[in-house]
Amino acid sequence: MKYVLIGTIDARWALKQNERVEAGMAEAKKLGIKIESTHYVHGPHDFVDIVDAPDAESMLAFSLWYANKGFGRLMSLPAHDSATMARAGKRAGG
Repeated sequence: MKYVLIGTIDARWALKQNERVEAGMAEAKKLGIKIESTHYVHGPHDFVDIVDAPDAESMLAFSLWYANKGFGRLMSLPAHDSATMARAGKRAGG
């Protein structure tokens, strides 16, 4: 399942980018999560990742791990492709 992962970076980790990213990549791999792309943004959030996760529980575990490490906060949003959207539209009577 694809997810859009929106995150913040705690100020204590802002200048320790490599350490935070390496730890995050290792934990994601351990949980079966593939980080497909990372984009740094300006505004209330610091980055947006596109990830592929085996299930929602893995995403929850990663979010809990990230917060517990003090890295910041994450929000994960399920992402659906166009084919899934079309099928859902048909099921909804469209």
